[in-house]
Amino acid sequence: MTTTGKTNLLDLDRQGLRAFFAQLGEKPYRADQVMKWIYHRLENDFERMTDLGKSLRNRLAEVACVGPPNILHEKGSTDGTHKWLLGMDGGNAIETVYIPEPTRGTLCVSSQVGCALNCTFCSTATQGFNRNLSTAEIIGQVWVAARHLGNVPHQQRRITNVVMMGMGEPLMNFDSVVAAMNLMRDDLGFGLASKRVTLSTSGLVPQIDKLSEVVDVSLAVSLHAPTDELRSTLVPINRKYPIDELLAACKRYVELRPRASVTFEYTLMKGINDHPDHARKLVRLMRRLPSKVNLIPFNPFPGTRYERSDPEVIEDFRRILNNAGVIATVRRTRGDDIDAACGQLKGQVLDRTRRSATFRKQMHEESTHAA
Repeated sequence: MTTTGKTNLLDLDRQGLRAFFAQLGEKPYRADQVMKWIYHRLENDFERMTDLGKSLRNRLAEVACVGPPNILHEKGSTDGTHKWLLGMDGGNAIETVYIPEPTRGTLCVSSQVGCALNCTFCSTATQGFNRNLSTAEIIGQVWVAARHLGNVPHQQRRITNVVMMGMGEPLMNFDSVVAAMNLMRDDLGFGLASKRVTLSTSGLVPQIDKLSEVVDVSLAVSLHAPTDELRSTLVPINRKYPIDELLAACKRYVELRPRASVTFEYTLMKGINDHPDHARKLVRLMRRLPSKVNLIPFNPFPGTRYERSDPEVIEDFRRILNNAGVIATVRRTRGDDIDAACGQLKGQVLDRTRRSATFRKQMHEESTHAA
């Protein structure tokens, strides 16, 4: 429900929308008509949904709304990347990023206000955590971007891929994220192929198993280190779900979802995880299941102690993987001039933890010491 007491139809997938119309005494096909208006024509005014009867349009205006997030600010990069700051309740805000490429357009979508995990190299983590996003707030990001870009499913499709790689850990907001991904994939929604919707996780093993049972999407795993000792310092959730357990869950995922793929994300940080020996250990891990590695040059942000690996080091790392038969590519950094690159997203988070205050204190102490 919205603050006005009306049902936000963006919160409902096809099944939920049909149930909603049944409660109004309407036939299921009315839900299908409205879905097409919302997601194909990107319309949020019931009065313009002209194949609905006047009485139904009036009834919908009384009890429902199509309420996407409000755009607080937007910014374009010199490379074509576009970032939106979208307002949530209580002064919170999230960021959503569109990355155009010659053969596709990728939208990076957030799942939480902040992030409850504490990966040490991620800008979002320094802001702490406030809450999970609703289904409407997740799919609403796609709706806002699609409307801005003039995206029309099955015709002029500007958004060809959606990645749940924005702010937050998607698997900690399981139900809302799955419902939103269903709308992304539904022919009456945005109509994306399953392989073009990707969920990125830091490695919540039970939820990966649960995901394989309910939805068919591509899986990306934030690995970032080839050993438990190192990964536990970079991705603290590794202490609960170490690499062996994580890889076993990934293997189960692809066995249950043969069309799905697993990509391991590996952010390269200077002197931390970019040594040739790290690459050789990563090769041994990757031989356990069909996968590919996405090497990501670290994107710096204010206050971080990490640095980006040198270009020649990144290339040597990639070469070691490729020569050993591991598919590995280097992600091109996009949108870093507007802080829209991987790991840089920062909205406005009314932190319910003490992490943001701790980070500011650490920055102050380091700057005082340097002076």
